[in-house]
Amino acid sequence: MTSDTGDVWVIGGGVIGLTSAIALAEDGHRVRVLSRDAAEDTTSAVAGGLCWPYRIRPYGRAVRWSVRSFEVFAEMARRPAETGARMVTGTMTSTGRPGAADDGLAAWYAAVPGLRQAAADELPEGDLSGWRARTPLVDMVAHLHYLERRLAAAGGTLERREVVSLEGVGGPADVLVNCSGLGAHRLVPDGAVRPVQGQLVVVANPGIEEWFVAADPGETDTTYVLPQPYGLVLGGTAREDAWSRQPDPAVADAIVARCARRFPEVARARVLAHKVGLRPARPAVRLETERLPDGTRCVHNYGHGGAGVTVAWGCADEVVRRVREARGDSR
Repeated sequence: MTSDTGDVWVIGGGVIGLTSAIALAEDGHRVRVLSRDAAEDTTSAVAGGLCWPYRIRPYGRAVRWSVRSFEVFAEMARRPAETGARMVTGTMTSTGRPGAADDGLAAWYAAVPGLRQAAADELPEGDLSGWRARTPLVDMVAHLHYLERRLAAAGGTLERREVVSLEGVGGPADVLVNCSGLGAHRLVPDGAVRPVQGQLVVVANPGIEEWFVAADPGETDTTYVLPQPYGLVLGGTAREDAWSRQPDPAVADAIVARCARRFPEVARARVLAHKVGLRPARPAVRLETERLPDGTRCVHNYGHGGAGVTVAWGCADEVVRRVREARGDSR
């Protein structure tokens, strides 16, 4: 049983915060989410939504979290209109030769059902290796609204409120769960959290049904094509320490050109939107419990880089365990 009856307050209304809040509420805790931004204004809303570990450390924990999330999203994909999640086949490629470098994802490759190395005739010109898989692809705005509804159904509440300090947020008996993403840079403060800027272009889909990603580790320019219900998402960039959320027209043109080299029909597609998001990168995800100077117990859950969607449910499970421990729950 718990040692007190205080609420659990979750800071952050993106995918990490909402999944953590849902897991806690469905575990029987009284949960309140504090979020400055509406769902469609969060970094999560800009995410391409492909379930695949990207720019996240440490790989060992990230893969375990990713496999758990894969299972949850695969189940959600049975109800795509409700959840925003679908199972879509695609190709992840690299300009490196198969086995040339250990990218740390061997456990992920082993865990994804049906994942296999791509044959040479399944790879675009210039790509020397790749993987074929059927994975979750999530319409993030639709999914975030689903998460908000699911939170409410579990008895949780959502409050639009900016949090400027971790201390004094709730009563002294409350447990905080800090899912502030890039906001942790100032809120904690944690100087190890920095932005990795991602720009994308949404175009009218000319008929592409599979996803495609070419994103070598460390590259600032990537190429991906993600078919979503609202259009074809073209990307992208990964620019460290770039804080601007303003789309750059020259970068957008370069993104379209890279995608068109692999899918020529994209060059003539009508542009629907330009978007920029700031991934909350950190040398390693911070998922740990801390007692704040005012005595409040705080479970930190931030720094997921480009894999917030991919690891959200796995991290939420660990948050539940840590909150139980913080509240003396003997289950």
